[in-house]
Amino acid sequence: MQIQAVTHSLKAIHPDARGTNLYVKPSDLHKHDLLGTHALGNHFVTDVVGNAAALDVYKLLRLEVGGRTLLQALTANDDEALQALDDDPAQAQSLREALISLTSEREVGIASHARAKQLYWLVGDDAEDDAHYHLIAPLYATSLAHVVHQEVQEARFGEANKLARHAWREGLPHDGVYREYRDLAVLKLGGTKPQNISQLNSERGGINYLLSSLPPEWQIRRSVLPFNAKSIFDRTFGARPAVRAAIRALQRVLLSERPKNLDIRDRRNELLDRIINELNTYAEELLHQRPGWTRDPLFDDLVEEEKLWLDPLRADLPEEDDFNSRWNFMDWPARVGERFGKWLNGRLEEKLPELGFVESREWRKMLLGSGTWRQYLRRAREEIGSPHYIPTSKTHEELTILRAGK
Repeated sequence: MQIQAVTHSLKAIHPDARGTNLYVKPSDLHKHDLLGTHALGNHFVTDVVGNAAALDVYKLLRLEVGGRTLLQALTANDDEALQALDDDPAQAQSLREALISLTSEREVGIASHARAKQLYWLVGDDAEDDAHYHLIAPLYATSLAHVVHQEVQEARFGEANKLARHAWREGLPHDGVYREYRDLAVLKLGGTKPQNISQLNSERGGINYLLSSLPPEWQIRRSVLPFNAKSIFDRTFGARPAVRAAIRALQRVLLSERPKNLDIRDRRNELLDRIINELNTYAEELLHQRPGWTRDPLFDDLVEEEKLWLDPLRADLPEEDDFNSRWNFMDWPARVGERFGKWLNGRLEEKLPELGFVESREWRKMLLGSGTWRQYLRRAREEIGSPHYIPTSKTHEELTILRAGK
């Protein structure tokens, strides 16, 4: 037989190597916690090496009927598969034995080659004794490499991932998972004749993806605290990637030439809710900071309403009766809402200069009336441990709108 079925090949290591290739079912391999060919189980693709002119024989054996390849059917001695080979049972059996021998071990035994990679591995205690070493000859896990190639191709060009990528870029909701492989390298095997390496290598056009194995790069974590800022809207909050993406998507919606129908309004409200939820998430993050952090001189420039909003537990500290009183007076939410409306208008005015007071008032109203905003205020009040009356959501909404001048 001029070709051999393999799961681990030698020619991918060096095209001129002449040694042993292996066919080992992944399910028969030792199971361990690292990713390897064993993880493929019974769902794997067999590769073929040998005479490139005879590779078409294996294409025949890979034909599937009823979820089973011809090779699998012949290995199981399936009657219908034998009949497909020849009407003469003896001739069919002879052809079967020749075809399934593709997965048999070569009679020449195990052999390495001068052009193959070799590694001496110390298994004993004496590094000066040659008998204390095993000689390891690594092979290319071609079946695993093919699955990796298929996964990367699906992530890069598959329709499902295209939809997920579009949703991510446009800031749209999406139920699926977005996959991305960064810093890929490509090992091209076989040059202009990838079939000389193996059948699967030929199907990939010689392309074999290499995943990045670089160590992680440490990055300085962006502090959530608004150092030396007059407002969080000037720096920290507006720089969050999710906020920038939502604002870009909101600009596109508002610039849409479609009629201002219900769908457009719903999409606009959905993006505004996303920005507001991100704002309340940011406030929740600051709620975990050390109470009284706004007393630090680094935050002297921060406007009063944002100190009251973002550092509510300061009201529980000794000698902070005045802060407690100002917090419970609850005039500051309206000022935060007004600041939010003006900030959002300013970000949108880059492409929508016609926005004005009416839109700013609408953004403010949506913030102060949102459930996440009310939930944050209730939680802050509970954390402070104030003995004052905690209003219901309806009463609180009316109070908040009243404070906002509605």
